[in-house]
Amino acid sequence: MDSTLRVRDAHLRDAEMLAQWAIAMARETEHKHLDPATVLAGVEAGLVDPAKARYFVAMREVTVAGRETIGEAVGTLMLTREWSDWRCGDWWWIQSVYVPEAHRRQGVFSALYRHVEQLARQTEGVVGLRLYVERDNVRAQDTYAALGMTDAGYRIFEREFER
Repeated sequence: MDSTLRVRDAHLRDAEMLAQWAIAMARETEHKHLDPATVLAGVEAGLVDPAKARYFVAMREVTVAGRETIGEAVGTLMLTREWSDWRCGDWWWIQSVYVPEAHRRQGVFSALYRHVEQLARQTEGVVGLRLYVERDNVRAQDTYAALGMTDAGYRIFEREFER
């Protein structure tokens, strides 16, 4: 039995899974409880409008007895774009990263990152990749550093509006 990781574009049929993973990620990292209907609507909106977002899914593919390949979704990330007038190009922001606990520390995020990095390098006008990470998430920070990312020295401030 052989196992490989493959990254693919997400499809609308992935929306429910992606929404569940986004909810799990918010709970784990920020202790936030999100409204499932709102998150599902947000994921679906991103999936149908590339100007909003682009999602990728990591698949662990297992070949059984040398002939049948079975795929299991084992992680995701979402990309958004930010225009930089300083660089006259787009930053691609890596967001909504989630790898279920059973698949962590197995190269899933690295496969997703390498896929997105290759796409970014091949896309004219992309100046780099960015992401934000929880201040105390040292394990994730170590992973990002191992992939060649550096601390950009910014802090994020926000003001969320009530709906």
